[in-house]
Amino acid sequence: MPSKINHIGIAVPDIERAAEFYTKHLGLRLGGVEEVADQKVKVAFLPIGEVRLELVQPTSPESPVARFLEKNGPGFHHIAYQVDDVAAEVERLKVEGVRMVDQAPRTGAHNTRIAFVHPKASGGVLTELVQEMGEE
Repeated sequence: MPSKINHIGIAVPDIERAAEFYTKHLGLRLGGVEEVADQKVKVAFLPIGEVRLELVQPTSPESPVARFLEKNGPGFHHIAYQVDDVAAEVERLKVEGVRMVDQAPRTGAHNTRIAFVHPKASGGVLTELVQEMGEE
């Protein structure tokens, strides 16, 4: 079961330009930019309290985030919840009949294991489950 909100994902066409607003005008600290090749995105985290904003930029037109931006434009993309065991959560949700994007966990940014719940199962909100794996 989720223990807290891990981050809020925001889809952006230009991560550096978007980060400038949050750092310059809101005073948030940029935690660096990382490419997640298998998801075809670059991500940047900006901590605020116990939560982080995640800016997500596609690196390929085939990226799901590129399709999201084309259809919806920049803005709120997903909410991510911290879980202790993402594999167990995926299996529990599948048994309960919850529609999943991911049938098994995959590698996410910052040495995490992640899985997405389909927005049709969660009131139209793309939901990510995140398991922190510790330092590499």
